[in-house]
Order: sequence, then C-alpha cells, then structure tokens
Amino acid sequence: VHHIAFRAADDAEEFAMVKKLAENHHIQTTEQKDRNYFRSVYFREPGHVLFEIATDVPGFAIDEPLASLGQSLKLPPQYETRRSEIEQVLPAVA
Repeated sequence: VHHIAFRAADDAEEFAMVKKLAENHHIQTTEQKDRNYFRSVYFREPGHVLFEIATDVPGFAIDEPLASLGQSLKLPPQYETRRSEIEQVLPAVA
C-alpha cells in the first residue's frame, strides 16, 4: 500500500479537514497539489503512514464525456510526452 486517501467534496471541505488535523492533532499537511482531476493535500501520521485528502472536483469527466469515461487512456499534460513508455507497461484490460 502506497497511501490511504480520504474524500473531500470540494476545497472548503478539504481545508476544514486540514484545519482539524492541525488544531486537534498537531499534524501539518502539504500545500494543496493540483492533480488535474482533483486537488490533494498529504500528511503522515505518527506511524509514518502516508494519507491523502482529495477533492471530488473538478472530476474525471473534465477531458472526456461521461458516457465514454474509461474507454481510452487519458494522461495529465505533464505525462503526454511519456505516453508510449506508459502504454508499454500497462497490462491489457479488455
């Protein structure tokens, strides 16, 4: 397991969770990271397990219609130059 993720509806809910972590548990998170399909903050608990809090927005339908979601490989812009390399190591799904 690389990390455990928690879901937040939006930025406001995510920031409320960050505030609660800081105030109630003295745990600091990373700055918010834009992951194209969602925005995340990360933190480690005292046992060093990595946790993520990720927003639902903007969502996975930002670069393809909902009806065809999952039918082709979509990559964030920063990984498009590595598309061929990434496709070569992915297992066949269908």
